[in-house]
Amino acid sequence: MNGVLTFAACQFSESFQPRRNAAVILRYMERAAGAGAQLLHTHEGALSGYLSNRGAPKAADYDWPALRHATGRIMDQAKKLRLTVLLGSAHPLSGARLPANCVYLIGPDGRIADRYDKRFLTAGDLKAYTPGNRFVIFNRSGVRCAILICFDLRFPELYRRLRKLGVQAVFQSFNNGSTDGPGIHTQIMRQTMQAHAGINYFWVSATNSSAYFSRWPSVFIQPDGRIIQSLRQNAAGLMICTIDTRKGLYDASAPFRAAAMAGKLHSGKLVNDPRQKNRRCL
Repeated sequence: MNGVLTFAACQFSESFQPRRNAAVILRYMERAAGAGAQLLHTHEGALSGYLSNRGAPKAADYDWPALRHATGRIMDQAKKLRLTVLLGSAHPLSGARLPANCVYLIGPDGRIADRYDKRFLTAGDLKAYTPGNRFVIFNRSGVRCAILICFDLRFPELYRRLRKLGVQAVFQSFNNGSTDGPGIHTQIMRQTMQAHAGINYFWVSATNSSAYFSRWPSVFIQPDGRIIQSLRQNAAGLMICTIDTRKGLYDASAPFRAAAMAGKLHSGKLVNDPRQKNRRCL
């Protein structure tokens, strides 16, 4: 499958007030559509606020009607602009169960086409959210895309599985904002996403909250692992990016990746040689 997908990635300092967050997202939607983007990618908890953060309301105290109303406004705007929206939010479950930490896939018809629920939750997340257990894969403009969220990046098994499923682009929403300053995430998050991109030959959009202190800015990564676009750290912003799967970029693993995923954990042809078997000889 080959295609070209122009999308917008945005970041801002979210609150726990969905109406306020929606106002920012609606403005970004207008800018994205005006720039020719077919999709807008938001960060984790962009509409709801990140319910694992300090000062977050308990699920029982959250203003779910306000969140539902704000989501409806974004759906209406998506239909008006013919824009796909990956909306970081929270999804209430039944009874006293904790909500899902989710990204809604809102289609250009203004309807919710699917919802990705964060599969891997940190210890802190598990106090606020319920985990999910399924992928969300969709096609847009000839590009096969998948959605992941934040802590999922610690589990390479997810990316290998997506590779087997023919995914070409990963849209991953993060929330490493509202922290007390630089930390290990400043050094490893973008680099880990670069590794997943290069190892699996994925285009990657990694969005992050810009709430001060944000430990790294949103980035766009090519399948060769190179960051080719970035927003400013600790500042709200939007960038227009283009995925072009027709490009042939550097991919050292290409001749051997499929065999490795099938269990052949070497390249070339093995030989039956006693000197190779004796690993203590000179």
